[in-house]
Amino acid sequence: MTKAKKAKNKVPSKRWKKYKVSGDKIERQPSCPKCGPGIFLAQHKDRMYCGRCHYVEMKKQKERGA
Repeated sequence: MTKAKKAKNKVPSKRWKKYKVSGDKIERQPSCPKCGPGIFLAQHKDRMYCGRCHYVEMKKQKERGA
């Protein structure tokens, strides 16, 4: 008999990290202009990237902190 494989647990979505509550307002991180609201841009050091449609938005030199 073979041993049954142990089920791998998937990493849960961390979509809650894309929102901030300040007072009575909810602030959202930038979403993709092509895909629409709900598809957030990944924050990298020098760019913002959409993993769905591969849209790239470069950050300005001043925003990078260098």
